Amino acid sequence: MPQMIFDDEDGTFGLLRDSVSGFAAGFPGATRMRARRAAGADLDRALWSAMAEAGWLGLSIPEELGGSGLGPRAQAVLSEALGRELISEPLAHLAVFSGALLSKSEDTATRARLIEGLIDGSLIVSPAVQGADGALSPLAATPSANGLQLSGEAHFVNAADSADELLMLAASGDEVLLAAVPRAQASVTLRPTLDGSQLGRVVLNKAEISADRILSRQGLTLAEAAFDATRLALAAELAGNASKALEIAVAYTSERVQFGKPIAAFQSLQHRMVDMWADAEFACSAVVNACDRQDEGDALPAKLAILAAKARAGDAAVTVGRRAIHLHGAMGFTDECDIGHYMKRAVALNSALGQPEALRLQFLALERAA
Repeated sequence: MPQMIFDDEDGTFGLLRDSVSGFAAGFPGATRMRARRAAGADLDRALWSAMAEAGWLGLSIPEELGGSGLGPRAQAVLSEALGRELISEPLAHLAVFSGALLSKSEDTATRARLIEGLIDGSLIVSPAVQGADGALSPLAATPSANGLQLSGEAHFVNAADSADELLMLAASGDEVLLAAVPRAQASVTLRPTLDGSQLGRVVLNKAEISADRILSRQGLTLAEAAFDATRLALAAELAGNASKALEIAVAYTSERVQFGKPIAAFQSLQHRMVDMWADAEFACSAVVNACDRQDEGDALPAKLAILAAKARAGDAAVTVGRRAIHLHGAMGFTDECDIGHYMKRAVALNSALGQPEALRLQFLALERAA
């Protein structure tokens, strides 16, 4: 079945895949998704703590800051494995996005505290940087006696209600700051998504933060780089989702008997599964290409490759999931059948940080401007 392929001389990537497989045996993905949906929760804290114990939350944070410093390939392998096992806690946003922001922030006591809490799972640090249109959207900042007053709102915030700290952008004069805002100072409205998770709308109204909570005066630059890192992790998760959905469909059609033989023997269904295989395979290859371009150190080709990977993997996961449901027949639409949850998760991930159409338009604009 399709899978991202990297050189793995020391076996690190194999160990990562095995750790996710073992983790999923104790925390079955679809079962936990149903439970979180029933509870109306935006984060499963027990699951998140277990992910911290597994060492996954600091995987891409530099070693000198307390992380593993394993780089984009290791993160892609982990995210792909999480997608395959349907582990749907928002690691891409709460670990990769927040980790990327904090890793490049100024060296302060606040940053050190947040990174330590992020890695060990004791703090939920959620990025809240998008506007209603999904683009980066700084809050309005005005000077106050002790620091700044922040007013405005952020959308599409993961774990907004469970968060301890929010990482937010704030426009102050000609600068866009990155600031850590206590969750208690924000009002939050949650909206359920198709996969049972909850996205939040965060509103601040003259919230006071002290000067030591300003993490960087290069907020936009940091957030744009964090977008790239997170899109790559999301693309890998989508590729894993597509590959596993194909695997489930192949297994089911090999067992389902009609007219005295498995339905996988019918040529029309074989053609569908070949198309599904191609979609999943190209998604995996696009993520590998994006990791390779990042290693080359040229910013524009790396950014273009990440946009292409996220767009292709998103399309692939949704398409493969839809076809897999069709191959299951009516039972594929039931809540008890796991394949439907792969489709729902694919739709939710596909919309995060840009739908494929928007990403392709951004790709063309950057390519033409170069």
